[in-house]
Amino acid sequence: MSSVGNSRQDEDVDLAQLFRAVWQRKGRIFAATALAAGLAFVGANAISPRYQAETRILIEAREPNFMGQGANSADLQPLLDELNIASQVQMLRSVDLIKQVARDLKLYEREEFDPVASPSAMDELLILLGLKKNPLERAPEDRVVDTFLEKLSVYQVERSRVIAVAFTSKDPELAAAIPNAMVDVYLSLQRGAKLDSNSQAARWLEPEIANLREKVKEAEQKVADYRAAHDIVQTSDTETFSGQQLNDISAELARVRSEMADAEAKAENVRAALAAGRPADMIDAVASNATILRLKESEAGVRAQISELSITLLDGHPRIKALRAQLAGIRQQIANEAANVAASLENDAGVARLREKQLVAKLNMLKADYAQADSNEVGLRELEREAAAQRQLLETYLSRYREATTRLESAASPADARVISKASEPIEPDFPKVIPITIVAALAVLVLSVIIVMLTELFSGRAFKPADGNGPDGSSDRERSRESEYDRYEEPQTARPRRDLPANLLSVAPDKALTAEMEEALDLPPAPALAAPAPAVDDKDEFSIESVASYLVTSGVRTALAISPTGDDGSTATVMLAREIAEGGHHVVLIDMTGSGCPTTLMASRKDLPGITDLLSGTAAFGDTIHPDRLSSAHIVPKGTSDIRRAMRGADRLSMITDALAEAYDLVIVECGPANAEGVARLSRNHPYEIILSAPRPDMKDLASIMDEFEKVGYADLVLMTAGGLQSRGERERSAA
Repeated sequence: MSSVGNSRQDEDVDLAQLFRAVWQRKGRIFAATALAAGLAFVGANAISPRYQAETRILIEAREPNFMGQGANSADLQPLLDELNIASQVQMLRSVDLIKQVARDLKLYEREEFDPVASPSAMDELLILLGLKKNPLERAPEDRVVDTFLEKLSVYQVERSRVIAVAFTSKDPELAAAIPNAMVDVYLSLQRGAKLDSNSQAARWLEPEIANLREKVKEAEQKVADYRAAHDIVQTSDTETFSGQQLNDISAELARVRSEMADAEAKAENVRAALAAGRPADMIDAVASNATILRLKESEAGVRAQISELSITLLDGHPRIKALRAQLAGIRQQIANEAANVAASLENDAGVARLREKQLVAKLNMLKADYAQADSNEVGLRELEREAAAQRQLLETYLSRYREATTRLESAASPADARVISKASEPIEPDFPKVIPITIVAALAVLVLSVIIVMLTELFSGRAFKPADGNGPDGSSDRERSRESEYDRYEEPQTARPRRDLPANLLSVAPDKALTAEMEEALDLPPAPALAAPAPAVDDKDEFSIESVASYLVTSGVRTALAISPTGDDGSTATVMLAREIAEGGHHVVLIDMTGSGCPTTLMASRKDLPGITDLLSGTAAFGDTIHPDRLSSAHIVPKGTSDIRRAMRGADRLSMITDALAEAYDLVIVECGPANAEGVARLSRNHPYEIILSAPRPDMKDLASIMDEFEKVGYADLVLMTAGGLQSRGERERSAA
């Protein structure tokens, strides 16, 4: 039920108790640890040692030194990615490689690699009965390969292109020889594969190269024939003859136009100067004329003579007149010569214009020829591209053919791997590691023993304590002191606490205030005084606790009311009855309706737990009021903490509560304490309860009076329970202790 889980909600694990329990059993724990260490040491030494050696190779692209490092060589190199490395690992585990190593090292002659060749008597019997297939039906090489693969380990070293080849064997020399032999065979196979690849490439390239040569020759011949047919003359790699002519005419036309413009400008300048009456000899085109220069010199000489003669002669002197006439003639000649220069410039400009017309006509003709040549060159370029493509392919094939034939002739085709760490003969065995195995076994047994001791303490309940600091059972110091005598009689060999209490606990004093309130609420008479102890009754008494428990179980009673006329000693007997029934494997719950709360004190972990008064008052949930018994598998609904008067207002709900509990439990017992017949009748409301009269030390007169009262209210059949069984059980336990 839900209350079982809630009963531990205020309890903590007592770590000190756990460690004390471990320390108390330290001898057994250390003995078990030492025994396990010894057995592990002996067992590890009895195992045949196995040795392991490892060879490591690096996967990388390797080419001869004379090979070029061009694009063609790079294309032939393998792709060193994760898939390539994984493929190399599988090659090292290939059956063909293993068989070759086995033949080279003659492994089929070793019993280690063919253990089924000498089967045991059990194996022969199983084979004879047909329960096992005869391994000798397989070829010896296949059996050796199976054993070889079990001892072989090939793996890629993490985050690298290194492959490790490890082998385990009983012979340390063989453990080192096999990985080295495997790597040698692997490298040999790699080199052979590359040579075979080169040979195949060379054989394939020979006819291809011959065919390409014919194609290149035909393509180049087509180019030459096309040039001749269309009169295409190539003056350079990028220019034809017609194109060069067009460029030359264009340059000449530009030069002529420049000269024409210069001549026209100079002629126009001279004519403008002459028309304006400015001296023409100051113009650059005129001043640079040779005739003008000579006339200017003559003019300067005449001017000099006139200046000299003017000093001694008058202006009218014939000599001076003659010189001035000569000077005027020179000036006229200069003017005439300037006019001739202007006419000459105009003539040059006219010649340039004619030259321009001729060049323009020639240029237009060349343009038409060049356009036709361009259309012809389209076909030429197509033929040239085809010829270039065939030539490039031929050169590529020739280069690869030369590489392949060079490798074949020199046998210089190293494998794409190299050994970086060779296996050496191991000194220490790989398995078994005697010292680590011994230490691990000892630690495992030590930890397991400690865990078992702690779990035992936890399941027994001794390792729990309430969160408020009370003892492991939740009781206070005063309560533990009152139960100390009972604890002395606890059986030491069982983890389950005893289910019953000694007779001296029957004298638990009730709480007088609570008793008065309960009696007043139920209209109960005061509890009678305890009768004098009666003589002990035999265990087989029909009124003993065992007899009553057997009756309730066999008769199928589901709900019962227990009346204790003598007070707490009767309530204690009812607690013993519930524990007796629970001991028989039945589910039983006891409801504490007493004023003193004696059943709560004996069974619950604390007095302040919610119980029946809280349930009747409606202040607690149904599942929160059910708690486990401290000393048995029975359950208890404690008295509770609510006000008793308020709880008794809802007493009519008791039958509903007991019916609900009867659905989950085999038996529901309501302990009412020293209640009278009328109070029990009102409480039960004519519900079919079984009435148990719990009187551990009965007084016959009082019992007769009580029975008469219950018979008057309709309860003629009462079940009488005395303390005979309780007393005899206590005596037996004390004697056993």
